[in-house]
Amino acid sequence: MRQRTKTYLLQGGLFLITLITTTMSGAEWMYGRLFIPFENMPTLGWKEFVDGFQFSIPFLAILTVHEFGHYFTARANNVRVSLPYYIPLWLGIGQSIGTLGAFIRIKDYINSRRKYFDIGIAGPLAGFVLALVVLWYGFSHLPPPEFIFTIHPEYQKWGLDYGQYAYQNLPPGGAVGLGDNLLFTFFKTYVADPARIPHRYEMIHYPYLLAGYLALFFTSLNLIPIGQLDGGHILYALIGRDSYRWVAPSLFIVFAFYAGLGVFKPSDFALANDDAFFSELVSFGLYITFLYLAFSRISESRMTSLLITLSVVVMQLIFSWIQPQWEGYSGFLVFVFVLGRFLGVYHPETELQEPLDTKRKVLGWLALLVFILCFSPKPFLIS
Repeated sequence: MRQRTKTYLLQGGLFLITLITTTMSGAEWMYGRLFIPFENMPTLGWKEFVDGFQFSIPFLAILTVHEFGHYFTARANNVRVSLPYYIPLWLGIGQSIGTLGAFIRIKDYINSRRKYFDIGIAGPLAGFVLALVVLWYGFSHLPPPEFIFTIHPEYQKWGLDYGQYAYQNLPPGGAVGLGDNLLFTFFKTYVADPARIPHRYEMIHYPYLLAGYLALFFTSLNLIPIGQLDGGHILYALIGRDSYRWVAPSLFIVFAFYAGLGVFKPSDFALANDDAFFSELVSFGLYITFLYLAFSRISESRMTSLLITLSVVVMQLIFSWIQPQWEGYSGFLVFVFVLGRFLGVYHPETELQEPLDTKRKVLGWLALLVFILCFSPKPFLIS
């Protein structure tokens, strides 16, 4: 009983800390300023902290619904699980969201495809529904377009045409924009008043839009049908162990290929002088090593992993030579490494390989459709 009380206190304490850190991060995104003094920048105070709840409450609500979707479904399947552990993370220097997410601990061995499916699909679908509500509210309650002048009073000299001028001379990383996915495009087109939609580099100042978009982004990552991600559990249950063992690594290779497409191009080497060529060559070697480490657990044979790595790199170079304008999204490379090296590409085998019933199959393919609707090829645009 004493140990259980300590665990509850830990979980509750982590939630409260995460609420504070996401509120602080939300306020920093909303106002474009920090709580910690930095380079003579005006700091945020109590009023801005309170405003930050407009981000933290909807965002943590979606995250909590997601985790409790897993929790209650696991309990319904007689699988012992913990309550969610929230992971606070506030950098204090901007560009963090105040958390690394949350997780529940599964305390039992899951021996059934059906149980993996039920537990895996419940979280993302539950969170997705609430994310739709948050996005609908955010897009249907946009403030007048002049609102942006309260954040950037320097834009007033350009009026509402600020987008043509404000981003021309920014330093690298000076502006962060939200990319598009099918759902975000739908809400911008059919729900929002077109006259009130902010420039894509200013949407980070609108807390409900930011919270909803991040929810879609993390939902899409969770639903990638690889390994022990929720999407991996779903696909494993849908197609079974034998098919999954070749489908999952194939999808992982495609994902890694897209993430690194355009990072290195043949023209980078051809146009470089001697010093730049050597520097580029060293960077290229580090990139190959990075990919090899990401692919190192895709096969028990090191030679197979190396051949896969080299094949992906060669194909990236060929595509970049044929179509230099084709580029992936290098931000996904971090997730490729985490997935390949730590989370795993394959799925734990289950003792029971019973096929799913029709209702679950429909839900499974619906979840993969949700992945397509939420996935953004370039989720964050950095100037």
